[in-house]
Amino acid sequence: MIRDVIGIGAALAVAASLLLPAPAVAQTSDLVSKTAFRVCADPANYPLSDDGAGGYENRIAELFAEKLDLPLEYTWFPMATGFIRRTLRENRCDVVIGYAQGHELVLNTNHYFTSSYALIVPEDGPLAGITTLSDPALQGLRIGIVAGSPPATHMARNGLIGKAKAYNLFVDRRVESPALDMLDDLQTGEIDAAILWGPIGGPLVKADYPGFKVTPLIEETQPPRLFFRITMGVRTGEKVWQRKLNSLIRRNQGEINEILREAGVPLLSDMGTSLLGAQN
Repeated sequence: MIRDVIGIGAALAVAASLLLPAPAVAQTSDLVSKTAFRVCADPANYPLSDDGAGGYENRIAELFAEKLDLPLEYTWFPMATGFIRRTLRENRCDVVIGYAQGHELVLNTNHYFTSSYALIVPEDGPLAGITTLSDPALQGLRIGIVAGSPPATHMARNGLIGKAKAYNLFVDRRVESPALDMLDDLQTGEIDAAILWGPIGGPLVKADYPGFKVTPLIEETQPPRLFFRITMGVRTGEKVWQRKLNSLIRRNQGEINEILREAGVPLLSDMGTSLLGAQN
């Protein structure tokens, strides 16, 4: 679902930008609202965002609106197929607060945090010390995994797929929550361990599953990579707006980190090889 833009695609993007006349760039920049900080967000994607402003992406949006001295306005739409087309591209909003670096559907800002998939297990159980999916202690166990997510390849390589329990990837979270279902199953013993994207699993565990341990999978050396840099996404061509957000990210990185740490997001170094600072 998340992939890097490389090779000919990147070259074509650069070439296309060089062909754009100056007036066209100015017109594109004028699409950004000057009267509100307009955010595209999922209304039911807690702990990231929700229409009750309870997610950490909501808090980052509030921070940026405050720094811009603009009111915060949301366009709510489920973050599934069609999300960017029906929000950002239709000019109903101007920014997606959390988007993976390198995704071709948007123009990415500089990244403001790096995180990874994580293994979640009972903190007082026999699996609490496991840091890699190749650990023999995982053999024969039932592990929860979101179908099609990068850790599934690692599980297959290590012979863990046969007994795995798969959870849906593309869902409308207003009616279905794979992450909560997985953690509930771990709590009842339906599964022995869970693997979730850390910025989802970490905050959920901190808020509602205090008996679980979250271990970022930073020791996996084979592909696919399990860490990703998270940016803000804007419309392609919106270079002026992108630079303005880059400046805001740079000047407010400390406050952003505080919001993420307080939420329970595992923060990693840029290369995803170590935990960044103190983790709550």
